[in-house]
Amino acid sequence: DAKQKAVKSLKMAPVAPMVPTMVAMAPSATVAMVQSSVASTAEITLVPEKAQGYVPFGHFTDVRSIIKSKKFYPTYITGLSGNGKTMMVEQVCAQEKRECVRVNITIETDEDDLIGGFRLVNGETVWQDGPVITAMSRGAVLLLDEVDLGSNKLMCLQPVLEGKAIYLKKTNRVVHPAPGFNVIATANTKGKGSDDGRFIGTNVMNEAFLERFSITMEQEYPSSKVESKILNNVLGASGINNTEFVDKLVTWADVIRKSFFEGALSEIISTRRLVHICEAYAIFGENKVKAIELCLNRFDVDTKNAFLELYKKVDETVEPVVGATGAVGAEYEPVSQTF
Repeated sequence: DAKQKAVKSLKMAPVAPMVPTMVAMAPSATVAMVQSSVASTAEITLVPEKAQGYVPFGHFTDVRSIIKSKKFYPTYITGLSGNGKTMMVEQVCAQEKRECVRVNITIETDEDDLIGGFRLVNGETVWQDGPVITAMSRGAVLLLDEVDLGSNKLMCLQPVLEGKAIYLKKTNRVVHPAPGFNVIATANTKGKGSDDGRFIGTNVMNEAFLERFSITMEQEYPSSKVESKILNNVLGASGINNTEFVDKLVTWADVIRKSFFEGALSEIISTRRLVHICEAYAIFGENKVKAIELCLNRFDVDTKNAFLELYKKVDETVEPVVGATGAVGAEYEPVSQTF
């Protein structure tokens, strides 16, 4: 009887719930490194570095006035490739010591890339702000580079382009733009696509999206005087002084551009291409023809040879002879034999 009473009392006694034992673990080195990285990111400056020898031209003064005012004034800058649109914005920010967050837009760019999203960090899902939120929070200039390559997914930026706060629905958070925040977009087209196919991948952009940019600036190539100064600075950085070669290059590019705009040529020589030629000239022993040909190899054979022939007419010291490998002068050893 005593045994049965004992068993009965055990069955009736309340059983305390089992609580798992929590063991305090020291943070791993990986976690510490991530925490250190996150903490240091807030201290990183996003002010672009000043480019040595940069020569302001085009809409530099206008962009500087906008950024200096610290007013929200979305600006769209369009123009042919290689005329310094993106660099202009970065150098204005560098001179004004303003932070600049550059985002290169592609057809794949979406809300997650721009606004932010959840990321897996050390086995935990954490929210990370995207470049747009970073720029808004810091009062920086948001540079949407090659914006006409984007899709309708860019429509997530509508409230941002209005200068309003944006609601992050995934985290139930509202982000207000800090003073000085602005949006500047650069593109090769005006958002209507490329009819001639020169800028393949550009899209017809949503009219409501384009309408939110206050002004559109049309950036052209620099004048001959400015372009000569740019190229002389490039050569000067390598300790070379050859103003005659620079003058020939600028004249040559000017002839090609006039022919291009008149419809006689289907390709053009950009300021960036001239800079590449000067850099090649400094690298490859000041060999003019070699520098020019190497930088023209990106074009088809007919265009390349036409450009070389035009240069011969500008610079009589060069005697190119069109052969199987292209235009080869007496002072030039074919690239295929050099490398």
